[in-house]
Amino acid sequence: MIKVGIIGAGRIGKVHITSIATRVKDAVVKSVADPFMNDETAAWAKAMGVEVVTKDYKEILADPEIAAVLICSSTDTHSPISVEAIKAGKHVFCEKPIDHDIEKIQQVIDALEGTNLKYQVGFNRRFDHNYEAVQRAVAEGKIGKPEIIKITSRDPEPPSIDYVKVSGGMFLDMTIHDFDMARFLAGCDAEEVYVQGANLVDPAIGEAGDVDTAVITMKMENGAIVVIDNSRRSAYGYDQRAEVFGSEGMVACENDSQSKAVLSNADGVTAEKPLFFFLERYMDAYGKEVSMFIDAIVNDKEAPLNVYDGLKPVLMGLAAKKSYEEHRPVKISEIM
Repeated sequence: MIKVGIIGAGRIGKVHITSIATRVKDAVVKSVADPFMNDETAAWAKAMGVEVVTKDYKEILADPEIAAVLICSSTDTHSPISVEAIKAGKHVFCEKPIDHDIEKIQQVIDALEGTNLKYQVGFNRRFDHNYEAVQRAVAEGKIGKPEIIKITSRDPEPPSIDYVKVSGGMFLDMTIHDFDMARFLAGCDAEEVYVQGANLVDPAIGEAGDVDTAVITMKMENGAIVVIDNSRRSAYGYDQRAEVFGSEGMVACENDSQSKAVLSNADGVTAEKPLFFFLERYMDAYGKEVSMFIDAIVNDKEAPLNVYDGLKPVLMGLAAKKSYEEHRPVKISEIM
C-alpha cells in the first residue's frame, strides 16, 4: 500500500482525498497539509481516514513513510514544492499548471534529471470515458487522418474576480485543459495559435485584464486544424464536447447528464441539462488519473502524463495570450 501526502486541502485537495478513499486501490492518504487548515477541514479529513493533519507541508516531505505527494495548493506554489518534493525523494502528482513561468518549469525538469521518480500532471479530462473513446478511435485509425478537431469548453458560471486576478488568465487557467485535449486527440503538438477574445460575460473580468469568451484556432504538427471555443458562462450547465473529423470519418462525444432519457410529448421534446460542473462531470476521471499514477509507482512504469506534458499546454497558453494581445498568429517556437 502506497502512503501519500496531499498538499493543499481546498476544493481539489478534497476531491483527491475522496477519490483515493473511494476509487483508488493500492494507496492511502496518510497526511494532509494546508497553511489555512481549520477545525472543520481537519475533522472532515480525519473522518475520511487521514491519519495526520498539519499546516506545514514540510512535515509531509520529511516523513519517510510517504512515498508520493499530490500538490493541490495554489498555482504559485506548484513548481517550488515540486522541486522540494523531488529533492526529498518523493514521487509527485502535480495539479495543472506546473507554473506559468517556463523557467520555473525547467527547474522541475532539471530536478527530475537522473532520478527514477514519477512525475504526473493533473490533466484529468484525458481520463474521462468520453474523451478516452474519442482518442481511442483516432489512435486506431478509425476516422483516417485527423483534419479538423473541434473542442467546446464552457463553464456554467464565471469564477470570482479575486480568483481571476491570480489565475494567470483564462488561457492558462481554463483553456489549458483544452490545449492538452488538442494534443491528446491530435496525437501531436501545436505549431501555431491564433485567438479572438472578448468580454461578454462580466465587465469586471475585463477590468481585471482578462477575457471571458474566446475562439482559438491552432495548426497542429500533423496538419490538423483545431478550433476551441470557450465561455465563462453557460446557462444550461457545464458544456464539454469534442469532435474529430478525418479523411475517413468522424468521431464525437457529447455532454454527460443524469440520464439519457428524452421526454417527447405535446409540449415538445425535452432532455436533461448537462451535469452542472467539473466535480459532477469528472469525479471518476479524478480517481482514474490517480490510480494510474499509483500504478506507475507500484509497477515502475511511465506515468501517463509527464513533466513535458505539463510544459506543452503552458507554451500554448502563453502563445494564446500573446496572440490576443498582439492580434496575430503566434508560433509555439516564439514562446520556446
